[in-house]
Amino acid sequence: MLRRLPLLLLALAVGAVSAQPRADDRPPLGLMDVFELEYASDPQIAPDGETVVYRRNRLDVQTDRVRGDLWTVRADGSGHRPLVTGVDASTPRWAPDGLRLAYLARDEDEGRRHLMVRYLDTGATVPVARLPSAPGGIAWSPDGTQIAFTRFVEGSADPMASLPGPPEGAEWAASPRVIETTIYRRDGAGYVEPGHRQLFVVSAEGGTPRQLTFGPHDVDGTPAWTPDGRALVVSSDRREGAELDPGDSELYRVDLATGTLTVITDRVGADRSPAVGPDGTIAYLGSDDRRLGYQLTNLYVRDGEESERLLPALDRDLQDPTWTAESDLVVAYDDEGTTRLALVTDRGELRPLAENLGGTSIGRPYGGGSFSVGGGRVAFTLTAPGHPADVAVADLDGGGVRRLTDLNGDLFSQRTLGEVEEIWAESSADGRRVHGWIVRPPNFDRNRRYPLVLEIHGGPFANYGPRFSMEAQLYAAAGYVVLYTNPRGSTSYGEDFGNLIDRAYPGQDYDDLMSSVDAALDLGYVDPDRLYVTGGSGGGVLTAWIVGHTDRFAAAVVAKPVINWTSWLLTADSYVFGAKYWFDELPWEDPDAYWRRSPLAHVGKVTTPTMVLTGEEDVRTPMSESEQYYQALRLEEVPSALVRVPGASHGIASRPSGLMRKVGYILAWFERYGGPALAANESGPSVSN
Repeated sequence: MLRRLPLLLLALAVGAVSAQPRADDRPPLGLMDVFELEYASDPQIAPDGETVVYRRNRLDVQTDRVRGDLWTVRADGSGHRPLVTGVDASTPRWAPDGLRLAYLARDEDEGRRHLMVRYLDTGATVPVARLPSAPGGIAWSPDGTQIAFTRFVEGSADPMASLPGPPEGAEWAASPRVIETTIYRRDGAGYVEPGHRQLFVVSAEGGTPRQLTFGPHDVDGTPAWTPDGRALVVSSDRREGAELDPGDSELYRVDLATGTLTVITDRVGADRSPAVGPDGTIAYLGSDDRRLGYQLTNLYVRDGEESERLLPALDRDLQDPTWTAESDLVVAYDDEGTTRLALVTDRGELRPLAENLGGTSIGRPYGGGSFSVGGGRVAFTLTAPGHPADVAVADLDGGGVRRLTDLNGDLFSQRTLGEVEEIWAESSADGRRVHGWIVRPPNFDRNRRYPLVLEIHGGPFANYGPRFSMEAQLYAAAGYVVLYTNPRGSTSYGEDFGNLIDRAYPGQDYDDLMSSVDAALDLGYVDPDRLYVTGGSGGGVLTAWIVGHTDRFAAAVVAKPVINWTSWLLTADSYVFGAKYWFDELPWEDPDAYWRRSPLAHVGKVTTPTMVLTGEEDVRTPMSESEQYYQALRLEEVPSALVRVPGASHGIASRPSGLMRKVGYILAWFERYGGPALAANESGPSVSN
């Protein structure tokens, strides 16, 4: 199988460079190589299926941000060239005639994105709408005359108190922030301002956008036009009190002429991602709300007044339903850590098209990526352990996959990467099979014994897979064997496997992880006296749980964890969701349920040197969680450190320097307790601050 091949075979360049150095002569990746990475995202195939436009992302060393241009490439791999540069462009969308392209361009002075249309025959670009807030969900009307989008519309809040203002020239303290809403902040976005995301349409030639929805409700995702262009289908939760009862939304038909909303679906559960077929049939995603921690996302079609679930035997989450011209559907789904593309025929049959969709999560090997359909083909982001997202196409008739780009071939031809292999273990808890992958150090010698890093994913309802991971490659470059797995609770193995942790997390995940470490030791090349462990978010929870239950690891790094479930529920931005789906009672109703699942309850047994690493602006797993754990470790006289990352939210590695520093600090902590260091080279100097 493709995923079992060595990385050096998986990373073959589209255009090979002659006289490349031998693998043994090439250095491994270095920390500064983070800024050399590129990856594709949002590939959009033209209506005739002959050209793909995509966002080419680069990690800008000067601004420490991800920036992107729009590039095009033909479906045969020729004609790879830039289309829109210099404006941090994103979200390309073809007009139905294939002659125009809508996209978003960032105004660097104002920091906002504006809606633009480019005429491909002349190269002229028209600013369709300059907006006070960033548009999203761009969708062309069937006749190409209008563009629908959503954007945040500011509301207003009455002041709580009427107070005199400062005299001219005076410098008073800032006014207090008064909060009277349930959801008042979101990780990475800060405090929520009054207002809601509403639906708009605007002429494709430019003009004044017309607002179609109003009121205290958000329109979610991308709107879908009906074939006659008279209405749009959107997802929204318009119930009173919805903030305290998440997990339910419906589809609505929005009449273009009047703005009248007509509800389409009506059941308990989330209905979203509508796609309207050529004959008006609506495909959408939905999940029945049973208050489980993990609930499958199913595929439905609605023709008239009845909805039918397609693929009921497929025990996997479905993603992004997209119609073909022949009234079939293309969907994506994760299966045992691999994201697959498939065609759903009008008879409800599932036909494989491609696998290894992803590669846009470059730090760790999570799922991600996207696809589009046109002209009898599907364009998608293709990944493998040896490269982040590139652009690929596959024919809908089963003609095979063609990789069109090799964005990192120039870098990887000068570096030696770690090879990746699949590993399975039998859990000591109940004999269930646990899936994982090993990343071996570059120029691996099976006769040596290497230190091991167990790297644990977050979520907890998520999955790792045979995908590129810069963090894992950097650990391997330092000389570690890297083990990452999908313990119980991970997605892509079915709803039952995911819900083994429902109302029990963390728990027997520990047994799954320790059994995977034992399986790695059985390979014969791992040093049992140099085992290290780290993980972020849910992985931070499990890392803290591990060191509270065993002393087999030489050192640990607990990243952005939950340490005390009671304090987390009462300080995190996702507290309403956590209260409903992760616990049966509130903390004051059943405090023991929260405490017995808290890693803090076991801190008295920790002897492993432990570093805690968290962003100072994290409100998903707030800094107070890490402070509690660090101070508890100090009281217990455990060797420990607290690393606070300024300006970082839960996505601690979202900025390139954040990814680099995260790995650098983890390696420095492990080195202090017997682990190897990442060697300095011309591409990756050692970390000194």
